[in-house]
Formats: sequence, structure tokens, C-alpha cells
Amino acid sequence: MVSTNKNILRTILIASYIMIVALIISGISALFSYLNTGADRSTMLHTEIQKVEQYLPKMIWQPLQNEGRPMDNENLNALQNNYLDAWYVKQIAYKTNKTAGIKDYYTDSARENLYNFIELNKAENITVEATTLKHNPTLEFFSEDGQLAVVTDRNVVEYKRVFKAEQLVLETAETSTYKMVFLLEDGFWRIRHLVKESSKPFEAKVAKTETDSLNIKGINYYPQANPWNMFGDAFSTDTIAKDFKIIKDAGLNSVRLFVQYEDFGKANVNPKKLEKLIKTLDIAEAENLKVVLTLFDFFGDYSVMNWTLNQRHAEAIVEAVKDHNALIAWDIKNEPNLDFESRGKETVIAWLENMIDLVKELDNKHPVTIGWSNTQSASILKDKVDIVSFHYYEDLSKLDAAIKTMKKDIPNKPLVLQEFGMSSYSGFWKPFGSSKEDQANYHKKIQEIIAANNLQFMSWTLYDFVEVPKDVVGSRPWRRNTQKHFGFIDKNGTKKASFKYITN
Repeated sequence: MVSTNKNILRTILIASYIMIVALIISGISALFSYLNTGADRSTMLHTEIQKVEQYLPKMIWQPLQNEGRPMDNENLNALQNNYLDAWYVKQIAYKTNKTAGIKDYYTDSARENLYNFIELNKAENITVEATTLKHNPTLEFFSEDGQLAVVTDRNVVEYKRVFKAEQLVLETAETSTYKMVFLLEDGFWRIRHLVKESSKPFEAKVAKTETDSLNIKGINYYPQANPWNMFGDAFSTDTIAKDFKIIKDAGLNSVRLFVQYEDFGKANVNPKKLEKLIKTLDIAEAENLKVVLTLFDFFGDYSVMNWTLNQRHAEAIVEAVKDHNALIAWDIKNEPNLDFESRGKETVIAWLENMIDLVKELDNKHPVTIGWSNTQSASILKDKVDIVSFHYYEDLSKLDAAIKTMKKDIPNKPLVLQEFGMSSYSGFWKPFGSSKEDQANYHKKIQEIIAANNLQFMSWTLYDFVEVPKDVVGSRPWRRNTQKHFGFIDKNGTKKASFKYITN
């Protein structure tokens, strides 16, 4: 019995030894295979922070005329990626006062200064939110052994917000020039030496856009069958053409359309969505309608670290349609003041300023506006926009006075009442709501106010909707049912009494 147990134990030990050896051999084989497949080095080295479409500033290399060895595109791309990674991990470190990722992109001597700065900020309860928006690097030198590179990065546009005890104490935008020495270590281009050679306040150079010829008399538009998903699978040029003809025949001259940030692909804009947008603009042109294009709909993250992603999104949209004959104006964001409380007023306004500068830099022909949700916010950034747009769903008896106040505060910019309307819903979820007759009287009255104050306008909206997504007004049935009945045309395609007052 004892002998049998010994044999069993011996067999188990031998089997275990064989399994361990097999696992070791398998592991070494997998490692060797991994290192020879071009796998992501950052994954292999267990990088603490990885840049996965998180940081995409504009990068324009100057022509390669460097001293030393010529640099091929593969090495240049690796150098660029590691350089931007170095910026990214440094900014994360300054925001969190943690050193994660620093060692992968800075050599021992270079990271010492960063560690000291982080420790000082931590002791003083200081954090820094920062990003770079543009880089213009020049390769000055590439060593014969391919292990050292010298780069000068000129006119780097930097934005910083400094907080002490979570309170904003400093906000700056600078244009700087940096000189850097890179060493190739463990397959990474690491910064060995970095010096800021010069710095000055950044000033956006934007031309004034002509608005004297503007005469917007329009409507906010979604197709009846697929509101808030206009460019999805149910996209129909026939439906849009039919609706745009109704709008034109009603005496209106423009429509407001919405580009949703996530739906269009965020930083990597979906070309199929762009094709649908351009087709829609083509239809508008065919019907002699102009388009106010609202960007960043269903978007609410204004964090500085995401600015470069937001810029690449806006850049793709603007570049694609800025020369289209139907385009009349850019609306940067729908009702951004509703995000003041949750995101921080200063953060939202800084994002808006930055985006206005970008859009105007890309397109200096079309005016820019912001769709404020009320009259009280309309004067915010009045000197940055070309048109002041506001929405009004409040008591009509107070509208005339509000307009006069805005005209006093904003005497030199066109005012556009960009959204207004009344729901004709009165039912189980809102038994004391408004009727179709009430809606007609509302539009008759507001058009009188619009005419008396020489306002431009865009009403909400052409159709009653059968369904309204929960993302728009939430899940409460009284809100969703109310939102379904703002149209001038009911769900059966019949013009309501208010259609008579769709324009003045």
C-alpha cells in the first residue's frame, strides 16, 4: 500500500515537472513570436498609459533637409508617434499629479525635472489641464547609427488651465518653440533633452465675415420617420427632396440641420455619413434653400484633453462642405449653456472659443454662430461670433422686451431667433396642454413680434413625430408626448392650422 502511494506520488511529480517545462517552452516560443510580429511595443512593455486615438493635434512636418543620415518614413512616423505620446503622458501626469507613463517616453535625466514638477504641484495642491493644438516640427539632425535625432518644433499652440485646490487660477494660450534631443531606447524614441526656446501669447487670426446679405427665414428640420437619426439607415433623398419642396413652397428660404458628434464617427468621421450630408446639401441647393449646419449635436464632453479629437471631427466636416453653395452658416453647438452647471461654465466657453477659431480658420467665408438656449446667454462670446442666435420657448409677452435688451447689448450683429414653437399636445399625460388652435395663435403672435423687430428666424419644426428618442427629452411620457407635437404638419401628413403662420 505504501509502495503504491509512492508510485502515485512519483507519477504526479513527474507529470507536474513535464507540464511546467512545457509551459516555460511555450511561453518562450510565444514571446519570440510576439517580438517578431511587429506587435505594439507599448503593450509588450506594459505601458501604464496608452494613446489610443486620444491625442491628435495638427502635425505639419517641414521638408526633410536634415544633417546626418536621411530619415525614412517608417522612422519618421515612429518618432512622431512617440513625440506625441510624450506630450500626452506629460499632460496626463500634470492633470493627475501621477507619473504613469513618463518613464516610457523620457530618459532618466529628462524625467527627473518632470517628477520634481509633479511633486511640487502635489504639495501645493495644484493641477494643470493642458493640450497642444498645432505642431510644426523640423528634423535638424539624424545620427548615422539611427539612435539620435534633434528636432525643433516651432509655433506650437498650447492651451493651459491651472487649478489650485480645484479653483481655476490661470488660463493661458501660447505659441512656443521647443528644441528636443531624442534617443532610441528599447525601440522607443525617448526625449533626452527638451528646452522651450521662446513663447508668446497666442492670438487667433480670423477675418471678419460679411453678414449684410443674410436674410434667414427658415425652419429646423428632421424627417418625420427618423428624427434625430437623419443620416442613419433610413436616410432617404426622396423624402428629403419632398420635404424641402414643402418648405420652399411655404415661403421659407433655409433649413437648420444637425451633425451629431458620435453618429458621424467622432474624431474619425465616417465618409458614408459625409456622403449623406453632401447629398442633403445638394437637395437643398436644388430647391434654392440655404443650410445652417449645427455641429457637435449630442456632445457634452468639453475636457481640454479631448480638444484635439474634437478639432479633427470639425475639420473633416468643415473641409468637406465649406465650398457647397447651399451652406449659409456654421452653428458651433446647440444650447451649450445647458451644460454650464454639469461641465463648468469656464470650461464650456473655452471650448467654444477654441472651436470658433478653428472653424473660422478653415472657412473664412461663412459666418459662425452658437445656438444659445435663451436670451440671457445670447451676449456670451458676442465678439467672437458673426451672428447671435438664441432660442425662445418662454412667455411670449416677455419676448419683445428681451429682444430690445439684446439689441442694446449687441448692437452690431444680426439676431436670429433660431428655435421657437409650441406643442399642440393635450392628452392623457398632459390634460391641460395646448390645442392646435393655441399653437396657431402662438405662431401668428410670434411672427408679428419677429416682423416688428426685424428678426431672422428658424422655427421648430416641420413635422409632428411618431417617436422621439429618450436621449432627446428623457423617458417621462409627458415630456416625450409633448415633444412629438411641435410640427406644422401632423403625423398623418395634414397641415395644421399653424402652417398658415409658418412665415410672416
